Amino acid sequence: MKIVYTDNNATTKTADEVIQEMLPYFGELYGNPSSMHTFGDKVAKKLIQARQRVADLINADPEEIIFTSCGTESDNAAIYSAINAFPDKKHIITSNVEHPGINKFYEYLQKNRGYEVTYVPVDEKGLLDLDILDKNMSDNTAVVSLMWANNETGVLFPIEKIAKKVNEKGIVFHTDAVQAAGKIPIDVKKAGVDMLSLSGHKIHAPKGVAALYVKKGFKFSPLLIGGHQEQGRRGGTENTASIIGLGKACELARENLSVMNTNVRELRDYLQTRLLEKIESSSVNGDLDQRLPNTLSIGFDAVEGESILLMLDRDGICASSGSACTSGSLEPSHVLMAMKVPFKSAHGSIRFSLSHYNTKAEMDIIVASLVPVIQQLRDMSPFWKNGKMV
Repeated sequence: MKIVYTDNNATTKTADEVIQEMLPYFGELYGNPSSMHTFGDKVAKKLIQARQRVADLINADPEEIIFTSCGTESDNAAIYSAINAFPDKKHIITSNVEHPGINKFYEYLQKNRGYEVTYVPVDEKGLLDLDILDKNMSDNTAVVSLMWANNETGVLFPIEKIAKKVNEKGIVFHTDAVQAAGKIPIDVKKAGVDMLSLSGHKIHAPKGVAALYVKKGFKFSPLLIGGHQEQGRRGGTENTASIIGLGKACELARENLSVMNTNVRELRDYLQTRLLEKIESSSVNGDLDQRLPNTLSIGFDAVEGESILLMLDRDGICASSGSACTSGSLEPSHVLMAMKVPFKSAHGSIRFSLSHYNTKAEMDIIVASLVPVIQQLRDMSPFWKNGKMV
């Protein structure tokens, strides 16, 4: 069975070019980049190239890039460093739709370290309430951390506008750009952020490697203390092959930005239009304009997201649910609930997230599969009678 993969916000295929770039560093070029000999120096030079490639994707300087193991580590390291820089400030701000890499760490700080956390709400389109953000920033605020793009809906926050407000208050600003990097243009110098997280496996690099941008001059506190690696900012022998892969993936992502914002966007819009036309009582979750070019979160009344996914999987289609039921909960996701998406739609929401590997023919396969799936599930649903929600 041919797999139609549309779960790229969860993880991506490692690009063939990335694999080829990595292969020598699993075999003949296995030296430690910290070693003094020429053999190790060959690897060290390749890490320098990788750091430059990552920096180029977001218009940073290479010395502002720290390699980490994942987006969650980057997020945690950023917040940890921010609160250490201002130990007397006990207030932190985020949104109520963040990834667990942020909100779970904030819950920990609130419960175990006595921090006060403000969760800025979003409206029904998933857009941030900037007035509430303004009102809650104070002299006691150590850090503001807000995602650049939501992983479920693709909704974009106006990071440049937010950074300006936060900078005016003299507060540290971090953005989780794990979903945004490689999908939309990012310029950290123009944006004015202090720290930014990105992750390799969202942009066709392998899992287990990520990066954290730290603005030059910021007093960074390492989360992992050990050797001198990463200029003393992240101890531990470098994951050389994966870092080299991340560098290549960032180079490819930079080259493919125009494709992402034309071809991939057109595929997303084509899928969206076909589904809305063919399936009644369906609706898109999130703002239609301020969102990632590859992401479609769509809800279907009177059905369950888990059931939709299981039946799509039978046809070889990989998507994900806007509902957390796949992880053992029957409640819809915290993102959709924060947006006040009606329960009848939120519970039946699924997410399609595309890449440049997807095709129009695959979108047609999804439509051909999903239309009868929804009809079949509605025929069995006690909430759907005579062609409408009851």
